[in-house]
Amino acid sequence: MAEEAAGGAQELEAAERGPGAAYHMFAMMEDLLEKLKLLNYEEEALRRHHLRPLSRHYFALPTNPGEQFYMFCTLAAWLITKAGHPFEQPQEYDDPNATISNILSELRSFGRSVDFPPSKLKAGYGEQACYVLDCLAEEALKHTDFSWKRPAYPTEELEEEAITEDDAELTLNKLEEEIEEEETDNEENFIDLNVLKAQTYRSDMNESTKQEEILESTTDAAEWNLEVERVLPQLKVTIRTDNKDWRIHVDQMHQHKDGIESALKETRGYLDKLHNEISRTLEKVNSREKYLNNQLEHLVQEYRTAQAQLSEAKEKYQQGSGGVTERTRTLSEITEVLEKVKQEMEEKGSSMTDGAPLVKIKQALTKLKQETVQMDIRIGVVEHTLLQSKLKEKSNMTREMHATMIPETTIGAY
Repeated sequence: MAEEAAGGAQELEAAERGPGAAYHMFAMMEDLLEKLKLLNYEEEALRRHHLRPLSRHYFALPTNPGEQFYMFCTLAAWLITKAGHPFEQPQEYDDPNATISNILSELRSFGRSVDFPPSKLKAGYGEQACYVLDCLAEEALKHTDFSWKRPAYPTEELEEEAITEDDAELTLNKLEEEIEEEETDNEENFIDLNVLKAQTYRSDMNESTKQEEILESTTDAAEWNLEVERVLPQLKVTIRTDNKDWRIHVDQMHQHKDGIESALKETRGYLDKLHNEISRTLEKVNSREKYLNNQLEHLVQEYRTAQAQLSEAKEKYQQGSGGVTERTRTLSEITEVLEKVKQEMEEKGSSMTDGAPLVKIKQALTKLKQETVQMDIRIGVVEHTLLQSKLKEKSNMTREMHATMIPETTIGAY
């Protein structure tokens, strides 16, 4: 239920932000990847920790939350250090809450706003993770004094079209190139103004001297005609059509318009026939539907009543099944108590009919008798030794008394 509620909240938030909000994190992830490439993250971050390069949508889609969270923490620590703030590299078994709070505190120190709960970053993917890494990447680029340069667009080379004319024919481009070469040659081989005046003066003088003579051509007419026939094919000019010319596009548009209009005249009749057939078929379907509804109205009513009775029977069955479950539970409890009472009765009956206690009592009595006999023997031995010790003491006393009395009698005799 919690997951469904979270999913509904996300859908509501995306609907409020706009139709493109669901794809915003994909664009953000692509920008983040480009910034990481500018910072050379593959050499400085990934190769040091033996990690694989990121894909275009690595932090935008869930693949492996544990691996994504570790990659997120590693890149965040590296970017914070790259931005000029020393940050300890997190380990795999560190507390994730402490790591996330440290990363967010560093992000706030850069002046970035954090308007989402830290628990959003525990998954290791999503729009919040892309936002944090993107902000840190921007701060790292600022710290490294990175500046964008103007793009250098490659020159597009137009494909040359094959010309099937004879080799003798010249194209307009060749003529223009030859004219440009002649102009450049003329510009390179320029003549001084004074020299030009002298040359013109000399030519005028020569012409004035030759005006008196009659001009006659020294070339042969047959050779002139042959030269004209030889040079005539080379003087042909073929203009190459360019597909990117707007005039060609306009002509193509007019041709397509004429083709569409001619095709529309033919297809309009077929479309009108198709429209009439479809409208007649729809009218037939509507009339047949009304007829079937009128014919099956009583059956539908019976079906509704039967469905209502079925729902009532299901409710009664559920109520009865609930009572049955309660009674079966009480029955199981009573059977357990009964089993315990039976077991106690069997134990008592076996103890009443069994003669094992009497045998135990008899064995104990015989053991007591044996122990009493042994005790009596020991007592007799002890009394005998005591009597002997008393007699020995008495004999010793009498000897001492006799020994003391003998010297006194001897002393009295002297």
